[in-house]
Amino acid sequence: MSVLDRIVAQRRRRIETQGHALGASLPAARTLPHVAFGADPFLVCEVKRRSPSRGEIAPDLDALAQARLYAERGVRSISVLTEEDNFGGSLDDLAAIKTALPHVAVLRKDFLLDEEDVEVSWRAGADAVLLLASVLDAGALAAMHRKARDLGMQALVEVHDEADVEKCRSFAPELTGINSRDLATFSVDLLHPLTLKPRIDWRTRLLFESGVRGPEDVMLALSAGFEGVLVGETAVRSPDSVAGLLSAFGQRLGDFWARLCARIRPGRPLVKICGITRAADAERAAALGADALGFVFAQSKRRAQPALLRDLADLDVLKVAVVVTGESDKSASRYSADFAEYRGAGSPAGLDPELKELLDEGLLHAVQFHGDEQPEECAALAFPYYKALRVRGPAEVAAMASYRCPRVLADAWSPHAAGGTGQQIPRVLARELAGHGGGHAGSARETRTGMPLWLAGGLGPDTVGEVIRELSPELIDASSGLEESPGCKDRTKLENYFREIDRNAHI
Repeated sequence: MSVLDRIVAQRRRRIETQGHALGASLPAARTLPHVAFGADPFLVCEVKRRSPSRGEIAPDLDALAQARLYAERGVRSISVLTEEDNFGGSLDDLAAIKTALPHVAVLRKDFLLDEEDVEVSWRAGADAVLLLASVLDAGALAAMHRKARDLGMQALVEVHDEADVEKCRSFAPELTGINSRDLATFSVDLLHPLTLKPRIDWRTRLLFESGVRGPEDVMLALSAGFEGVLVGETAVRSPDSVAGLLSAFGQRLGDFWARLCARIRPGRPLVKICGITRAADAERAAALGADALGFVFAQSKRRAQPALLRDLADLDVLKVAVVVTGESDKSASRYSADFAEYRGAGSPAGLDPELKELLDEGLLHAVQFHGDEQPEECAALAFPYYKALRVRGPAEVAAMASYRCPRVLADAWSPHAAGGTGQQIPRVLARELAGHGGGHAGSARETRTGMPLWLAGGLGPDTVGEVIRELSPELIDASSGLEESPGCKDRTKLENYFREIDRNAHI
C-alpha cells in the first residue's frame, strides 16, 4: 500500500466513525464571508504541523497565530491542512483562521472524497477546496468540482500525471495545481510540474505546489508560466521567509527550464554539445538533434565570441554560457585550467556585463557555473542557471545536495582543468549518482541526492552508448570527444555520436 493509499484509507475510516465533520462543531449554514482564492501576488502559504515525508515540523503550532504571521507579511491566500492522522490538522483550525481573518482566502487542503466533503468545507469557512485527481475517479472529480462552483467557492484541482489531466478535460477547471511531489513515494522533483504543464490545454490559472525552499524555486515556477506558488514547510518553519518569496513575483525571468523540459523524451537523454566556437558546428549539432549548446566565456582554447550568439539568434536550440567565477580548487593557491587561470582566493566576480546583456536579449538562455560558486551565490549572479560540479569522491556527491538549482551537472575532476579534459567520472561514482535518481524518476528534493543524472566528461561516439545503457542519464554533455581540434567539432564524430545516442535510447 502506497503512502497515498494509506492516508485515503485512514480518512475513509474516520468518516465512517465520526462523519464528514470529523467531530468539529459546524453551523448548519455558512456564516463567514467568502473571499476569492488566488489574489495576486498568488503566493499560498500553508498551515500544517507535520507531514509523511518530513515527520514533525511544528507539532505545537498555533494555527491561528501562524496564519496571522502570514497575513501580516502580505499573504492573501492561506492553505490549511485539515487531515489529522498524518498532518496534525483539523477543521477547527480552518474555522478559527477564517473567523479571525475573514479578509484572507482560505483553502481547505485534505484528501476529500465526495460532495459532502465539499459541503462541509464550505460551512466550515473554506473559500476554496483542494481536489486530488489522483484520489478520485473522473465522475466524482467532476461532481465535486461542480458542487464547489454551485456553492460559490473555488476548486483547486491538483494533477500529478497525464491520467489526472485526462480526468479534468471534461470540465476544464479554472484553477489547476501541479504537485512536484509524487504522492505514492512522497519524493520531489521540481521539474516535474514543468514537464507536465504542456499537457494542460485548457484556459486555467496554474499553481506550482510542493518542494519550494526559497525564492529561487518561486522564480523557477514563475519562469515556466505558473501564476502561483504554494509553499509549505519553508513558510511554517520561517514565516519571515515570506518577504523573500514575495520578492520573486514581478521579476523578469528567462524560460530556459520550461523550454528544456518541453524537449524531454522518455528513454532518450537530453543532449548538450559544449565548446562551440563556430556557427557551422552549432548548426550541424542542432540539425542532428542537440537540445542545448554550450559556449565557453572564460580564458580557454574554446572561448566563444559574443558576436557568435548574435549570428545564431534564429537557431532553434537552447544556448548556455559556461563561466568560471571563482577558484576551482581550494586546496591549492593557484591552478591552471582549460577554462581559465586564477590566482589566490576570494569571492566570485560578477557576471560579465556583456553576458548579462545577451541573457536579457534572449540570445543566451542560461548560465552553467563551472567554478567554485557557492549555493547562495549562483542566483545572484545569473538566472536561469545550473551548477556543474567536478566529482572526485563522496564529498562532491554529497555537495550536490546543497545547490538550489533543480539539476546539477556532474563532471570529471582534474587537478589542472575545470572542464574539457576528456576524462570520465570513475564509474563507481557515476553509478552512485545514477542510482540516487533512477534515471528519469522523480527526485528527493529534501536531500537533493535523488536528482536525475546530468553527466559530462569523456563522452564521445565510443563511450556514449555504454553510458546510456548503464546509467540512463537525463542529460549528457560532450565537448572534447567530438573535436578535430580545440573548439572545432569533427563532423563525422558528431554524426557518429548522435547515431550511437539514437541506437541506445529506449524510446
